[in-house]
Amino acid sequence: MKYAKVIIDISSAAVDRPFTYEIPAELEAEIVPGVRVTVPFGNSSQRTGYCIETSNETDVDLSILKPVTGIVKNSLSADDVLIRLALFMADEYGCTMNQAMQTVLPVKRKVGKNRRRTDPVERMERLGTVRKADETLNPAQEKAVQEILSSQKPTLLHGITGSGKTRVYIELIRRMMEAGKQTIVLIPEISLTYQTVTELTAHLGEQVAVMHSRLTAGEKFEQFEKAANGTISVMVGPRSAVFTPFEELGLIIIDEEHEGAYRSDISPRYDAREVARLRADLCGAKLLLGSATPSLESYTMAKEGTYELSVLRERAVPGAGLPGIRVADMRKELAEGNKSAFSRMLYEGIADRLEKKEQVMLFLNRRGYAGFVSCRSCGYVIKCPHCDVSMTAHNDWYTDPRTGVRKAALLSCHYCGHTAPMPEVCPQCGSRFLAPFGTGTQKLEQMTKRIFPSARVLRMDADTTARKDAHEKILSSFRKGEADILIGTQMIVKGHDFPGVTLVGIVAADQSINVPDYTAAERTFQLLTQAAGRSGRAGKPGEVIIQSYEPEHYAIQMAASGDYESFYQREMSFRSIMRYPPDSALMTFRLSSEDESLLDRAASDAAFLAKDLGKRKGVLVIGPGTDGIGKINDVYRKAVFLRHGERSVLKDIRDRMTDMLQQKYGNRLMTGSDIR
Repeated sequence: MKYAKVIIDISSAAVDRPFTYEIPAELEAEIVPGVRVTVPFGNSSQRTGYCIETSNETDVDLSILKPVTGIVKNSLSADDVLIRLALFMADEYGCTMNQAMQTVLPVKRKVGKNRRRTDPVERMERLGTVRKADETLNPAQEKAVQEILSSQKPTLLHGITGSGKTRVYIELIRRMMEAGKQTIVLIPEISLTYQTVTELTAHLGEQVAVMHSRLTAGEKFEQFEKAANGTISVMVGPRSAVFTPFEELGLIIIDEEHEGAYRSDISPRYDAREVARLRADLCGAKLLLGSATPSLESYTMAKEGTYELSVLRERAVPGAGLPGIRVADMRKELAEGNKSAFSRMLYEGIADRLEKKEQVMLFLNRRGYAGFVSCRSCGYVIKCPHCDVSMTAHNDWYTDPRTGVRKAALLSCHYCGHTAPMPEVCPQCGSRFLAPFGTGTQKLEQMTKRIFPSARVLRMDADTTARKDAHEKILSSFRKGEADILIGTQMIVKGHDFPGVTLVGIVAADQSINVPDYTAAERTFQLLTQAAGRSGRAGKPGEVIIQSYEPEHYAIQMAASGDYESFYQREMSFRSIMRYPPDSALMTFRLSSEDESLLDRAASDAAFLAKDLGKRKGVLVIGPGTDGIGKINDVYRKAVFLRHGERSVLKDIRDRMTDMLQQKYGNRLMTGSDIR
């Protein structure tokens, strides 16, 4: 008789352990680790679950064992490596094993063939912007390739913007293919998929597949199947592509490794960089992290010798130097009567590029028409009824779902998606003096078209890319020169290579500086440096204009001078004094409930437990406090913060807190955590 250990498909800590079942003789050949099965469980007749282990022996009383009743048809198996990754994630990030298993299986069921379905890679190629592949490496790139291949450690590739990091990636992938090995290429955002895939296919042909959330279930399955069958050698995609089921994995590349998008913001709150490191270890594969602005954590690991460090100091295109960067003080602009979103410096720069038939990118990290709507009489700000955030104004039509009447101007919540028309009077005082404040990409687009009426303008943000293949179409159009100005949020500044761009305008550099987060300065420095790196990449002189009301801030000054090392030293001094990561480990223990009063009691209990459990080990506990935004989609949120030099100490306290709170509040309270 054989036995199976099964994780039941219920995301509850109360049943978050493997249960043992007998394997009927007729199913022995089919039940292997990773297969989804049906089993009798509790009072319900049947539940599905994941087999994580099989054996010929068990120490469970045979008289109470029940048999597996079947296998879920059209399900996909997880191999042993993915199960070990799920075990690691459950332990490291405090999620249930079921949540971890669902995460490591980006595709969970088989989908039948459809003759009308087109391959996403083929769709990208048909857009017709693949450039001729240059197979030559410059000496610095060749040196980096040799350093990476010869190292037994993970490698951090620190290359300035435009230094040709992607060309290094391609050469490494080619070497892997020659050795019969496969490669996963992680990118931070879907918007980068198009450029990365088209460049890889230009060099590697049909060996490239893609995986991301905008694909249909059928498209995902076909890409997943190609990887499992070994018919492709390279998988490109955001975070979840790290779970691609390659049998002969030889290399994992994490491009733009500094990006926060590699951290999941839903449970399990895993860091794809940490998961990739474990997967590389388990498979004997190489791990390469690349960035022009490495995260402080990764650069510290390189300095301490945990990672190897390889550096590209020059731009790859001959004659292409770094752009000149100027900072426009918007306080002076306002004092001198300029109330426009464009400083005189940026206005003149745009006009000059339009005359020269060169391209411009304008970066503003806020989508919509305006940031919020406020009453000028009483100060009331219109908020979302389901979230503790202000509604964002959009210059779109709103259709009342009950009457079908269309009204101009739409208010939208960027967290839960709730929409409403712009009210005619203030809901609080009845005043008619309601007005939108601030500027978003939609408003900036309108202003740009009004000030530069002859310019062809494209906008790229979450609103304009909501439809399938919208990213690819916008980027393809701009690369072909079909537009003069591209306006967008941070999705336009991450790794894109547009040869025609000679001016980048950063419209509001202050937006990320004063965010209540210890990483605010680092995030600002990275965004500004990455945005600046889009200019002057093809040999023509490039220029960057940074607009700021706080131009003396060190993150802005050091981004303007391109001095990563000085920024690292200054920021690390601050982190060390405050004991923030990477100097110490920081855990955010999150609590949420639809019952606000219950959440208040539970959060107080959590803080008391954390202080009591951590006092002997010197754990610093802060809170309870609001978890960023106090309510999202009618669910209230709080957090307790724990800080200590050792992650293991924080994880132990977290597990004990979770058990105690589960016993007291049950399913009325949801908990989760992340650790840095």
